[in-house]
Amino acid sequence: MKSLPVLNLAVIAIYLISMILVGFYFSRKNRSSDQFTRAAGSIPGWAIGLSIYATFLSSNTFLGVPGKAFGTNWNNFVFSLAMPLAAWIASKYFVPFYRRTGEVSAYTHLEKRFGSWARTYAVACFLLTQLARMGSIFFGIALSLQALTGYSMQSIMIIVGTCIIIYTVLGGIEAVIWTEVVQAVIKTLGAFLILYIIVKNIPGGASRILEIGTADHKFSLGSLSPNLKESTFWVVLFYGFFINLNNFGIDQNYVQRYHTATNSRQASRSLWICVVCYVPISLLFFIIGSSLYAYYQVNPDLIESVKHQAAIERLPLHSTAATVKATMNALVPADYGDKMMPYFMVTEIPTGLVGLIISAIMSAAMSTISSGMNSSATVFSIDIYKRYINPSMNEKQLMKLLYITTAIFGIMGMTTGILMIGIKSILDIWWQLSGIFSGGMLGLFLLGMISRRTQNAEALTATIIGVLVILWMTFSVALPEDYSFLRNMLHSNMIVVIGTLTIFLSGLLLTSLRRAGPVE
Repeated sequence: MKSLPVLNLAVIAIYLISMILVGFYFSRKNRSSDQFTRAAGSIPGWAIGLSIYATFLSSNTFLGVPGKAFGTNWNNFVFSLAMPLAAWIASKYFVPFYRRTGEVSAYTHLEKRFGSWARTYAVACFLLTQLARMGSIFFGIALSLQALTGYSMQSIMIIVGTCIIIYTVLGGIEAVIWTEVVQAVIKTLGAFLILYIIVKNIPGGASRILEIGTADHKFSLGSLSPNLKESTFWVVLFYGFFINLNNFGIDQNYVQRYHTATNSRQASRSLWICVVCYVPISLLFFIIGSSLYAYYQVNPDLIESVKHQAAIERLPLHSTAATVKATMNALVPADYGDKMMPYFMVTEIPTGLVGLIISAIMSAAMSTISSGMNSSATVFSIDIYKRYINPSMNEKQLMKLLYITTAIFGIMGMTTGILMIGIKSILDIWWQLSGIFSGGMLGLFLLGMISRRTQNAEALTATIIGVLVILWMTFSVALPEDYSFLRNMLHSNMIVVIGTLTIFLSGLLLTSLRRAGPVE
């Protein structure tokens, strides 16, 4: 078992204690549900923008993006390139809409538009998305800390999760936003520090990285061919646009932040602050992954222990040395990419700086998880409990419910992370799950906002059709060979694209047929 030096442990402990103290500080203000869920509309736009940026810059970015760049290329950076268009649409149409309604929940208006089923369906999709997101983030932070400490991933998730639950429950959305502002700075500095250390330790520096990366096609953004079966440039671009529109336009994590702004202009401004920060920094993480690749190409012997561990994880217990060796030789960089950042930190980063970088990775995880906990608790309390179980609950009862549900969703996120142990790629599993749960939600929102003539029956029918298409695209790949002709042949990232368009276009078609009426 590895053990961190006292200095590193002290840095990590100071960071965790500081986050808990922030929660205690803001707990003094939480005297109402309005303060807990939207900070009484008192947060400046720049702070909200950095908060949204910090939520995007999760441990999936810290570990998954360099792992992808190490194992493949920069194809997934196209996701970030799709962000400005999605932000423009959200700032022009969605943000003013939510500010006008004044509803803290992003899904309340769906009931007014289509009925209670629409609201409940959107809430269910959102909560499932949040569990998938929080689980993948918990898994990512545990993966890196396990490499550094030797402690079990389950234990790490419980310790870190407990700290997150404490400051999120106590502090509410205001604590979440202001801690994320600090975390945004820490994460960004940590990324630059990691890149500096990698480049400094490669003979030839940046020019050598560029030479190796160019020779091995590590900087490619993907094929430009119109092939939707593989992760081409276009597949990731489509996926990125729809997911980013989902995030900025209908995700409670972000919609709730719009309500914390002092006015609509500040709320819209926050989106552009996020985009301006995230796009270049996400590129920085791809550069880190390619630099790691170059580092271990220059020092191939240093990577053997990682390959050995990856091979063991793929084999049954008590496999022979020869079998392990053969499996190691068959591995490709994509098979162990997620392990490279933690491994580099263990072996190459000086004492003291490791604690700082671990704090940066922890802050990447904590910002996303705390945001997910707060927004999930808000949605459940308002859209489920208050709507269906106790409509007459008073302010004191609502505050108690918000505290309890925030903690419960934190525990559920930890449990999901534990269940994810053993997956191959953090980024892949998160992208797939978010695409499945987001597609139906976004399609229904667009139908309600764009087609004002669509009624309840058309929306419900279109949603059922869309959900069936999403289920078929997700699970048909497991059909037996005799039914291979029924399998979905498109890339899994296209699920959110096809699911969204199916609901939206089906709704428009059904509305047109109703308006046309029977021919006499």
